[in-house]
Amino acid sequence: MTVTFYVLAEPDGSAEHTATLNELSPAPAHFAFACQLCADLYRANQRVFVYTADQHMAEQLDELLWQFDAERFVPHNLSGEGPARGAPIEIGWQAPRQSRQVLINLTDNMPEFARRFARVIEFVPAEASLKAQARERYKQYRQAGITPETVQAD
Repeated sequence: MTVTFYVLAEPDGSAEHTATLNELSPAPAHFAFACQLCADLYRANQRVFVYTADQHMAEQLDELLWQFDAERFVPHNLSGEGPARGAPIEIGWQAPRQSRQVLINLTDNMPEFARRFARVIEFVPAEASLKAQARERYKQYRQAGITPETVQAD
């Protein structure tokens, strides 16, 4: 099992950047990066479970994925919706029922079921309170005997 923490850069604060984020959704900035990773993983034939803290967050991420251009469409569904085996990208706020290769965690803690995945993706947002939560998750993985790696997000 590998765990990767993507360290997100501070937003540049430009009006263009802010407007783009505001047009897309009021979702946290790391949700947009999570959507990009979903697209990349889908194109690499990986089945992904995106774990959110609650239904509202799951629906926000679902809406962000629907906003992709038609040629970059990412087949996805909320847990319990869609085909029997689910779409390649499944979004849920409860433990997954089906086996997947990759877990993208958008919650405040290390999920109890994280070991069921070959790869776990975490984020270190620029916002101070979210960064502190990411440090706690990093510690939780270390205490579980897993040494996460950190990568600067582009």
